[in-house]
Amino acid sequence: MSSLGNAELFRTCATLSPPDGGGDEDAVAQATHMTLRILAERIEQLTGQIDELYRRLTLLVERHAPQLLVPVGIGPDSAVTLLITMGDNPERLNTEASFAALCGVSPIEYSSGRRSTRRLNYSGDRQANAALHRIVFTRLRFDSRTQAYHERRTQEGKTRREIIRCLKRYAAREVFNLVRPVSRTPAL
Repeated sequence: MSSLGNAELFRTCATLSPPDGGGDEDAVAQATHMTLRILAERIEQLTGQIDELYRRLTLLVERHAPQLLVPVGIGPDSAVTLLITMGDNPERLNTEASFAALCGVSPIEYSSGRRSTRRLNYSGDRQANAALHRIVFTRLRFDSRTQAYHERRTQEGKTRREIIRCLKRYAAREVFNLVRPVSRTPAL
């Protein structure tokens, strides 16, 4: 059932009234209607609160880092998560590599004996890593450049896991460059 169908069902349940009549069957129906109405009202209330919080997050990001909402795949929830990871002073992160390590997307060399390759660093902020993961998968669905990159790397023999690792690193680099102010050297 679609979410529009669910919303309509919840509205219908929220307007249920107790059935008329008496007897045990009516008592069960009455209890069922009351329970459905209470649950539907609670769902509508929570949905309203979620929508309000999402609106507030969007306003905060638009006020403090509107440039993060421009690229494909970065929504307010991911932007807020990555801003929290950077902290109050993004200047403390000297390089994009330090931000990637902080997010847990810096590559680490490993070898299986015959083959030497890279894997993601499993340390770092897991929420930031999940935000980068959402960005990458949104881009894989909706961004033609990312889809072309995925196709090209697949033809080169890279595994899906390796491609996702590279895309997460690119997304971390992009976010870092969008958020961290460009350091200007004073004129002499």
